[in-house]
Amino acid sequence: MEISDKLLCLFSADVSAEDDRYVIEVPRREIETGSIDPDETYRVALIAGDEDDDAKTTETGTPSEPQPPVENGEIRYVEIEDIGKQGDGIARVERGYVIIVPGAEVGDRVKVEISEVKSNFAVGEIIEEDI
Repeated sequence: MEISDKLLCLFSADVSAEDDRYVIEVPRREIETGSIDPDETYRVALIAGDEDDDAKTTETGTPSEPQPPVENGEIRYVEIEDIGKQGDGIARVERGYVIIVPGAEVGDRVKVEISEVKSNFAVGEIIEEDI
């Protein structure tokens, strides 16, 4: 699948019915990180969920365990709070989830692209420094 260079953010969301319309909820983090502005109009592309996603949910349709708050390919604005044992920058996002950022220093504010996601941490590659 080809993804446009104009992509501002990528997230999963449910579609819900409200009166005579359907609503897609945008995660608060997308507004807080500056990815999007709530007063602007955007194009939205919808991609069908993977069949594997169904296997990760309980019978009630809720995730069986907390999922990482980031996804592969997602763009994030983060501030480096610490340096890890290997010398990589450490940023924390929702629920204290760790993003490891190689080449970053404490206090750096960087734009990263998530390149690897694990259950308890992710790796982000710097795509823009000093934001």
